[in-house]
Amino acid sequence: MSKLIINKKEYSSRLILGTGKYKDFDETKSALEASGCEMVTVAVRRMNIGQDHDSKNLLDYVSPDKYTILPNTAGCYTAEDAVRTCEIAKELLNGEKLIKLEVLSQSKTLFPNIVETIKAAEMLVKRDFKVMVYTTDDPIVAKELENIGCECVMPLGSAIGSGIGIINEYNIKEIIENATVPIIVDAGVGTASDACIAMELGCDGVLMNTAIACAKEPIKMANAMKYAVIAGREALLAGRIDKKLSGSPSSPKAGLVTGE
Repeated sequence: MSKLIINKKEYSSRLILGTGKYKDFDETKSALEASGCEMVTVAVRRMNIGQDHDSKNLLDYVSPDKYTILPNTAGCYTAEDAVRTCEIAKELLNGEKLIKLEVLSQSKTLFPNIVETIKAAEMLVKRDFKVMVYTTDDPIVAKELENIGCECVMPLGSAIGSGIGIINEYNIKEIIENATVPIIVDAGVGTASDACIAMELGCDGVLMNTAIACAKEPIKMANAMKYAVIAGREALLAGRIDKKLSGSPSSPKAGLVTGE
């Protein structure tokens, strides 16, 4: 995909950031600025974006005029809870219907509950929500979610917050090769090289939170992730050399000085 277009809007940055786990909203704001991202995701059940008038509002630090605010359903374990959360987010964000769907199976791994995810996706698409959906790295499930009408599909690299990186590059590649919607790796990124690998595989973008927010120096890591995503994309477009077992000289053999 030559351009990243989500909900009819083109994005220059292919990095999407979460807004949780930072020490305060000032650090959140600084990290987002360092990353160069244009879309941020917000857990409606855990972050105040206007539902609590007595607490600080994230949107006072992260302006919807500058960033696309992507509410997510983190913390939901049933399709019904996820749909209800999306309706609340729509009200808080003046009717905006772009959402990130997460329906989790259990709290240890935070892997998606695919049965409930598919159910919720079908319900939300029928209500005209634009669904960016968190799922496993199963190519069959990814294609089914695309067929339902999801705006983009977001397979995990590994467990949320694990920092392990992409466990199964072959599955991610298979998902990409069979998709007609954006594919964005969501979860498991630990450092810049993980983001770069995702982009070199052909992903349209990378979503992360913990890798930056929990780094020893979040602002520096946000900056590193910006360049990692750019580098991975440029490497993909440049076309890597073929891998082979034998070596080949970097300099041409013709015209060598032989000493004869």
